[in-house]
Amino acid sequence: MAEKSLMKGNEALAEAALRAGCKCFFGYPITPQTEISAYLSKRMPKVGGTFLQAESEVAAINMVYGCAGTGIRCMTSSSSPGISLKSEGISYIAGADLPCVIIDVMRGGPGLGGIQPSQADYWQITKGVGHGDYHVLVFAPSSVQEMADTVGKAFDLADEYRMPAVVLADGLLGQMMEPVEFDDAEIKLSDASNKPWAATGTKMNRKHNIINSLYLQADELEQTVVDRFKRYEDVKAKHTMAVADYCDDAEIVVVAYGSTARLAKSAVDMARKEGIKAGVFRPVTLWPFPEKELNEAVKNAKKILTVEMSMGQMVDDVKLAINCSKPVEFYGRTGGVIPNPADILNKIKEMGGNK
Repeated sequence: MAEKSLMKGNEALAEAALRAGCKCFFGYPITPQTEISAYLSKRMPKVGGTFLQAESEVAAINMVYGCAGTGIRCMTSSSSPGISLKSEGISYIAGADLPCVIIDVMRGGPGLGGIQPSQADYWQITKGVGHGDYHVLVFAPSSVQEMADTVGKAFDLADEYRMPAVVLADGLLGQMMEPVEFDDAEIKLSDASNKPWAATGTKMNRKHNIINSLYLQADELEQTVVDRFKRYEDVKAKHTMAVADYCDDAEIVVVAYGSTARLAKSAVDMARKEGIKAGVFRPVTLWPFPEKELNEAVKNAKKILTVEMSMGQMVDDVKLAINCSKPVEFYGRTGGVIPNPADILNKIKEMGGNK
């Protein structure tokens, strides 16, 4: 068994990307994710990869666009305002049916906001990250180990479905240090040998491929989008992920993701010690949202409480997932303020979660 190392979430994520075969990284520094760039700037050249700090977020995402078109596994990372700047490029990547991984370590907003942890990018990331009809895969880890584990999954599914994948973390996860374990397999950076769609010229003895997102004929563009959404239906059927604790007999189920789910779990543990039948449900994929798993978790519940580090951006997805069949209430903090488990417990009690 591999030894565990004490690492920051950002650093563990960066190391995991290399071990997943990421060959090229294009980024631009912004708190609280700069450690990803700092780590890869030292580590990537040593294993034969390419690290490039671009002149801007816009340049970085367009470099990812070009690199992804060659079939190489590539990645960028940023935080909330930087992701906004990358949104046009992400739409181009999705429109060209290219795989890549994008890291968003969220901070408070809107605007420059603050550098403290936040989950206020939920709408932006889960609803498309740019113009047009498209989706991106969205993963929400809740620990440093899960940040590392999620990166490989993100690259694999991005390649399988030829679409961008986003690892959505926050400043708390990016900056905290926890033990993390990697397998001992040799780092093997990716190539385009198993990607017949890639633009590699004549090196692979086949016709030239053209990477493009421009369709001047409306019916051709419509068919391309419809075909893409058929792939999305396959993603939704096969790749939802969630974790449920204490939900079998829970009268109140708390729904939370990322680092907030850990705070919610502490509140539910406290509630259980007081004889309150509470449970916690953690979506691991935010798109596709784990509707089937949520409905199973709340089947015996009377009420649902959504807890977020935002003004309630996930609430509507929870309501839609259960077809508004049960009351859904909200507790959250925003602007970089982290919810307190004791306050979450008090909200559970206000909702009728008594002995």
